[in-house]
Amino acid sequence: MKPLRVLIVEDSEDDTQLLLHELRRGGYDPRHERVDSAAAMDRALARQQWDMVIADYSVPNFNSMTALALLKERGHDLPFIIVSGTITEEAAVFTMKAGAHDYLLKGNLKRLIPAIDRELREAESHRERRKAEEALRESEKRLQAILDNSPAIIFLKDTEGRYLFVNPQFGQLTPLAPEQILGKTDDEIFPPEQAAAFRANDLKVLQAGVALEFEEVAGHQDELHTSIVAKFPLRNTEGTVYAICGIATDITQRKSLEAQLRQAQKMEAIGRLAGGIAHDFNNLLTVIIGFSELMLLSLPVGVPHHDSVEQIRQAGEKAASLTRQLLAFSRQQVLQPKVLDLNAVVANMDTMLQRVIGEDIDLLTMLSPSLTSVKADPGQIQQILMNLVVNARDAMPEGGRLTIETADVVLDTDYARRHVDVSPGRYVLLAVSDTGCGMDKQTQARLFEPFFTTKAEGKGTGLGLSTVYGIVKQSGGNIWVYSEPGHGTTFRIYLPRIEEAAQAVEPDKAQEPSPRGSETILLVEDEAGVRNLAKTILQTQGYTVLEAAQGEEALRLSGQHEGLIHLMVTDMVMPEMSGRELAERLKPLRPNMKILFVSGYTDKAMLHNGELDPGMAFLQKPFTPQTLARKVREVLYDRKG
Repeated sequence: MKPLRVLIVEDSEDDTQLLLHELRRGGYDPRHERVDSAAAMDRALARQQWDMVIADYSVPNFNSMTALALLKERGHDLPFIIVSGTITEEAAVFTMKAGAHDYLLKGNLKRLIPAIDRELREAESHRERRKAEEALRESEKRLQAILDNSPAIIFLKDTEGRYLFVNPQFGQLTPLAPEQILGKTDDEIFPPEQAAAFRANDLKVLQAGVALEFEEVAGHQDELHTSIVAKFPLRNTEGTVYAICGIATDITQRKSLEAQLRQAQKMEAIGRLAGGIAHDFNNLLTVIIGFSELMLLSLPVGVPHHDSVEQIRQAGEKAASLTRQLLAFSRQQVLQPKVLDLNAVVANMDTMLQRVIGEDIDLLTMLSPSLTSVKADPGQIQQILMNLVVNARDAMPEGGRLTIETADVVLDTDYARRHVDVSPGRYVLLAVSDTGCGMDKQTQARLFEPFFTTKAEGKGTGLGLSTVYGIVKQSGGNIWVYSEPGHGTTFRIYLPRIEEAAQAVEPDKAQEPSPRGSETILLVEDEAGVRNLAKTILQTQGYTVLEAAQGEEALRLSGQHEGLIHLMVTDMVMPEMSGRELAERLKPLRPNMKILFVSGYTDKAMLHNGELDPGMAFLQKPFTPQTLARKVREVLYDRKG
């Protein structure tokens, strides 16, 4: 006896027993349940799996058409056979079109068993086909996921050089969308010299008929990518090459690190040379300055040679100042380090810095509360600030904004991999940003070299930034610059944290408690450390936090959350989907949800380069718990949003 799980839609127990009798006669061992209403059928479908449904055409208040519709609504694909006492041919055709598999008359059940055998075979065949199709779809999805998520750039060209396929990473090389790339050649996508190089390499692969590896440079303007590209021919069943596949590994970062290493080695060599020269010149200048002062003591003011000797002494003092700067660059000067609070150093210099920059430049300080201490020479830190502020002032001849910022930060292994001589760890950040003219990459590459300057002749020695570089390095820290022509400059200095109380620092002022709330916040941040920090801050302040690592996950969370989401806090720049795109996609679905954008740019001028529209709420990274809590409260209270 073959087991058969059958759901019977029938209001007559006698007719049900008749069906069961026929099933047993046909070699089946039926396990059944009889239902005579939609609710009963719904419960039966939820309770267990069934092999088929046999339904009376007409049951009081519940007919076979309703049962068939319910079956489809619940997503069950089961054989459905109608058994009726009386059914017109027109009604039978209608039910078959609606999805029934067969129909029989109760007075003639000879076809019941053959019909069941047939439908079960077809159902099994259908299931096997669905499994195969599902396996194929899963295989295609896995392959597509590999292509989409592979860090490598993958592409396919025909033998004429027309693109047949590109994966999303290809978008790093061109602003064109994938659908705009397909069918085009390299000549239509890339600059002429790049396209010519690609064609030449493709030809080598076609001529050799084997895989070859090349180093290729692709991109536009400043967005150039250097890649190691493995290209190999694809052949059809006859062995004829019909396409070239390329897999490119972006080594731009590695090239950048190599350039950084070469620059660091160059700076080290210059530093050793400068230190040796400075030491030697200091000995000479000691003699020059000393004898000049002796001669001045013996020459009354007004005698013919007094002014000449004074000029010699002043020149010697200037030369001595230059050698001190060279020593600072070469990290060979004597320091008197103390445990410092950078906030106090900046605050104590505020009046002096205001005088230096003048009235046409706004000075903004963003000092992180409860800043960790650093160990450095206070005079040297003041010199760093003064040199950076003077440079910023000179970059803004028509006025602008100067921002000094401090914060506790963590430089992770990823940051360390991208920067030579940087060790992961906990640092204190001192950042100086201006809204001035900015610098191109060629200038930035030589920025810290001694005697290199972009100023007019006689306007600078070219030692200011090299001095800053040397002091930072000698203090165990790192310095990094971000700049674009026309978009200002940001210098970021990272000094190691010292878990000691700062010396000669005024007592901390009492801080007002951060504002609390109870609303629901969707937090979207791809950097795990920042995301965990923000989540902890917000939960501590009483908010309910839904966290997502990227845009698609945020969309899914929003769709699953049935209640209100009062605010979304999202990073502006994330892989695959930007914060702005995410906000645009969620706004129609949650029109009352407010948006707070977060970005890692220190340079406040970057907020006015067209990326943000007026009125958009924005919070600068790195943020403190108080700044985040207050900004969230501010946005939530904004009745205009």
